[in-house]
Amino acid sequence: MRLASYNVEWFDALFTDDGDLAATEAWSRRRDTTRRQQIAALGRVFRAIDADSVMVIEAPDHSARRSSIRALETFARAFDLRTNRAVIGFPNQTQQEIALLYDPATMELTHDPQGMTGTPDAPRFDGVFHIDLDVDAAADEVVFSKPPMELSVRTARGTALRMLGVHLKSKAPHGAETRDDVMRLSIANRRKQLAQAIWLRRRIDAHLARGESLILMGDLNDGPGLDEYEDLFGRSSVEIVMGEAPLALHDPHARQALLRKLSAAPTSARFFIQPEQRYLQALLDYIMLSPDLMEHAPRWRIWHPFDDPECWSNPDLRAALIAASDHFPVVLDIDI
Repeated sequence: MRLASYNVEWFDALFTDDGDLAATEAWSRRRDTTRRQQIAALGRVFRAIDADSVMVIEAPDHSARRSSIRALETFARAFDLRTNRAVIGFPNQTQQEIALLYDPATMELTHDPQGMTGTPDAPRFDGVFHIDLDVDAAADEVVFSKPPMELSVRTARGTALRMLGVHLKSKAPHGAETRDDVMRLSIANRRKQLAQAIWLRRRIDAHLARGESLILMGDLNDGPGLDEYEDLFGRSSVEIVMGEAPLALHDPHARQALLRKLSAAPTSARFFIQPEQRYLQALLDYIMLSPDLMEHAPRWRIWHPFDDPECWSNPDLRAALIAASDHFPVVLDIDI
């Protein structure tokens, strides 16, 4: 079975309110790319991946005016994808949903959120988590701007598992005007993101304690060594979510990044830094497995247009990956 996680930059901007593809020559939200170009590139990438499911991060908006499910299923029909069924979790207010496109012939699934609103330890992800973020003996209230999606999945072979789709909050210091503002907001945002990671890890621990197989997929917007504030707190969100043996989740790219010193780490995203006129690459996207699933011959691959030999050697696919998004798909093949 092939599972993928893919952050599609502003997927919502490629659809009308009716959920139709807006394949026009107008600029998309993707830098130097028209809507028609980005749509065609995404179709090329999704067809090349040919996955049984794709966890779509920054999926189209789901609101009173728009339907993420309708938009994604329209996209699937346009490119004759076998992942032609869509499901979302809790809609959010950011116009960037977490959704899954999947092949109904290979798996059955339902949105199955855990936890109760108001539960102190690990409330439901659309609720409020109380934790002391700044060691002042007073609990702070933490919420997800993009609540993780929780799925109960059964594959055609009969394998039962839990799947979590996640997109943790960015640490960018929006609204900062001075150097002190940047530092203050960056530290506050990192505290909130680490709190979200703790909340997420508590849910993971509950599933593992029940002996359930678990796959976590998505964009953690964080990684070892990504910014100078990591040393202040000791650990990145990635390390918190992965946890520790014997209940640690496994992702070889994350592990390689954590162990690196002078060697290059894997990357899954590429951003243009306008003030510096250069590109920044980072590892932000992950597929993490519970320990029991490591016995099912998992094989990971980042479809990076420059670092993956097969993607590099295919000019059409390479160009499509660059035009489609500022992130690249992370793909897992596993015998389940």
